[in-house]
Amino acid sequence: MSGDGTGPGAGASVGEPTRASSGPRHDGIDHFLGKEHGRPGFTATVEPALRIEPGTGERIGFETSDAVYAELHRHHDLAKLSVPINPVTGPVYVEGAKPGDALAVTVHEIRLIEHGWSVSLPGSGALQHVMGDEMFTRRVPIDSDGVHVTDRHVFEARPMIGCMGTAPAEGENSTIMPAYAQGGNMDVTENTVGSTVYLPVMVEGAYLSIGDVHAIMAEGESSFVAIEAEGTAVVSIDLVPGLGLRAPRIETADDWIFVGLGDPVQESIRRGYEDAFSFLVDDHGWSRGDAYAVLSAVGHSRLGGPTGSVAPDPLHPFDAVGAVTLHRVPKSVL
Repeated sequence: MSGDGTGPGAGASVGEPTRASSGPRHDGIDHFLGKEHGRPGFTATVEPALRIEPGTGERIGFETSDAVYAELHRHHDLAKLSVPINPVTGPVYVEGAKPGDALAVTVHEIRLIEHGWSVSLPGSGALQHVMGDEMFTRRVPIDSDGVHVTDRHVFEARPMIGCMGTAPAEGENSTIMPAYAQGGNMDVTENTVGSTVYLPVMVEGAYLSIGDVHAIMAEGESSFVAIEAEGTAVVSIDLVPGLGLRAPRIETADDWIFVGLGDPVQESIRRGYEDAFSFLVDDHGWSRGDAYAVLSAVGHSRLGGPTGSVAPDPLHPFDAVGAVTLHRVPKSVL
């Protein structure tokens, strides 16, 4: 869109469709990217859907798609899909972002539509052997009472973003498996309203994309598919020059969370814990002994999402290799 210096589009460019329209779907959003901007990969080789200046506070709505689950519900056959699995909406080119910087993406809202999906994909997840080869699908109503997972179980919605990332230095990163240093399909419940996600920048402009909204997800997403839902993630973008991250980190109201990526799981834990240690020693000036002792006392670790940290064997595309781990430093100790 043209930057005419007035109205909600000031400071951004690329096409009139990104300007927020009137109506409740777009209220409070300065730039709206519809799901027609979705694609199955993180890359800097495509034209940005939007260019934006960081640090303006402008809010961008990334609409995500549930079309793949609607198709699976109709025909229960992965081979009949006509739409990509886990598309991400974008990319957004962030002016001034360059390799060695980090994006700080703050999640302000996640707006859900009136239904989601529960789907078991044969050959995936911790329940693949007990669920068998027949695909299970269920349309899950969402209303003011909550997420109606069964006739007897209604849970308060806890929407979160499964897939958020920047482009790699070259080529394209998958939106399914694995998770990457630049983010991707991390499936971390803390990527939710009120959190800020810090992502490494590997190319000029960063090329941020977002997808895979969930209405509610069990920690770890061990079933491989949460209660998937179409929605709009509303975020703002800041730039942190020279932060030099080797993996994402997440800031919540109470904690800093460091994402570990590695194979085997012990390597993932080591890398995430080292990043937490460096945060205390290098960024906050702690002694090595204090950092070691505090992490030993309250530096909790747990598994993250189920997508692994290394590209899977093409013959077994849903079998994770490596691990995503999460390492928590309470803000109260800083």
